[in-house]
Amino acid sequence: MRRTVFGEDHEAFRATIREFIAKEVEPVFGDWERQGHPPRDFYRRLGELGVLGIQVPQEYGGAGESSIKYAAVAAEETARAGVTFGNYQAHSLMILPYLLKYADEQQKRRWLPGAASGDLMTAIAMTEPGTGSDLAGIRTSAKLSDDGSHYVLNGAKTFITGGVLADLVLVVCRTSQPTADDRRGGLSILCVDSGSEGFEVGRKLQKIGLKTSDTAELSFTDIRVPVENLLGEEGKAFSYLAHNLAQERLTIAFAATATATAALRFATGYVKDRTVFGKPVAAFQNTKFVLAECAADVEALTALTDRAIELHDAGELTVADAARAKLFGTETAGRVIDKCLQLHGGYGYITEYPIARLYADVRVSRIYGGTSEVMKMIIAKDLGL
Repeated sequence: MRRTVFGEDHEAFRATIREFIAKEVEPVFGDWERQGHPPRDFYRRLGELGVLGIQVPQEYGGAGESSIKYAAVAAEETARAGVTFGNYQAHSLMILPYLLKYADEQQKRRWLPGAASGDLMTAIAMTEPGTGSDLAGIRTSAKLSDDGSHYVLNGAKTFITGGVLADLVLVVCRTSQPTADDRRGGLSILCVDSGSEGFEVGRKLQKIGLKTSDTAELSFTDIRVPVENLLGEEGKAFSYLAHNLAQERLTIAFAATATATAALRFATGYVKDRTVFGKPVAAFQNTKFVLAECAADVEALTALTDRAIELHDAGELTVADAARAKLFGTETAGRVIDKCLQLHGGYGYITEYPIARLYADVRVSRIYGGTSEVMKMIIAKDLGL
């Protein structure tokens, strides 16, 4: 079906990204996977292209483009090529929105230019060894010094995307104890320089997918964090985190849509070329029926995601609608990619084929940003249940 979500500027951006991937990513992507992340300078190249800071206002070195559509284009082009941009999505679409919304003027001038250029990469540290979806269980603590000049931060975090290469980490910590009426109160966000004394990167976690996105354990031992690095107000972190959830889940949804679309493309091409029992795999009725089902699923998913993108740009995307997009998007992508891998036969299980990479990469989309079960709870609540 004809899509109407993108205009001429988006298609020009698409052409730039596609050329960039062909020249600077595809030839070396295998090296990135073996290393566990792209070289540090790659993010500076994304900065030069204007990709990293596209939503950053021009006065801070960005493009000043508020639309999420450019990020959707980038997701489509990376999936089309069967590659990823490392921690680009977490940095630009998950973390920068917190700085744009809650940083004061002085903080914006300190951090946004580097974040847009790629000279300063970010991570956000929420999850702890014993705390995932329930942020009220966070134990990492920060105590204000007697003179009020700094916090003393102690604790540990895990599953931190970008934790290995990050220069600035937004740490969600407890600055006061919760109350019986508000378990989520007392949480704050401190922006911590990774070069601080007491900051330690622990294990680099080995994942089954997203091989170029470094994921690490972090620990904090008596780190002195200046009060000037408090993001927003003390004790307001939970409301801040909730504010960006709709966009975060939308980005996961359109990334899943992009991978499903790419999987259909890879499978369609493969079955036309692969011969079994003297004829192309595409000639079998089962193949045609499976791909027809996948094509219908992808069209439905694309329509839903495109609508969610339009609502987001209009400022009308609700938390429940984002949950619907994420739930349907990630679950549908998982089914479609599984079917497309099956049509590859044994080769679908070999990592040199992009379908294998898509299969491994998409699985976590049903977990991070809120599990599918959490999405169902949100949708059910919206239904009055």
